[in-house]
Amino acid sequence: MLWVTNPAFDIGAINLYEIGWWLLIILLISIPITEIVLSKQFILKNFGYSLLGLLYISVGCGLMVNLRAEGILSFGSMVTFDLGWVIPVVLIAAIWINDTMAYIVGSFIGKTPLSSISPKKTWEGTVGGAVLSIATVTLLGYFAFGLNDYFSLLIISSIAVVMGTAGDLLESKLKRIAGVKDSGHIMPGHGGFLDRFDSLLFSIPFVWLYVRLFL
Repeated sequence: MLWVTNPAFDIGAINLYEIGWWLLIILLISIPITEIVLSKQFILKNFGYSLLGLLYISVGCGLMVNLRAEGILSFGSMVTFDLGWVIPVVLIAAIWINDTMAYIVGSFIGKTPLSSISPKKTWEGTVGGAVLSIATVTLLGYFAFGLNDYFSLLIISSIAVVMGTAGDLLESKLKRIAGVKDSGHIMPGHGGFLDRFDSLLFSIPFVWLYVRLFL
């Protein structure tokens, strides 16, 4: 996460970007060493699992920091100034509204299971939550906050709800593979701490790509 910052995040003479590079190198060296020390052998598959876990958590968080760090941009026809907070907020709002609306719609009219991976999710709830989330985020952004590029609001919120749902299913699949019910016990009743961020972690890279390629 430190690696993708810019000088705006520096603390005095401390360059977080350079610290991030060194930490990245240390991690890439320490992961295989730790594997050898703990298991007394080096199993490439285990190293791959550890590396994927590191990427799964850190890439999404790092790219969110990067979206904020590179916030000097022009969002549609608005005046160019620091709008780095807009895209992360739109992304988070779209996911939260989608989760809430999908639960409400699914509770009332949900009948068709979305996937065997997550039997509580329904197609009715998923589609209803997505439509309501995209509409709410786009209308609020356009009318309440003056974000004139409604097309980008539509695209970003759409990416958030679609990939966020996919991320939620992916995390459910990972828990099944691991043979656990919850990802942790820090937040009782929530399925684990990771359950609060699985949608966000999976959708951030796709939003980041859209921003970098088209905005």
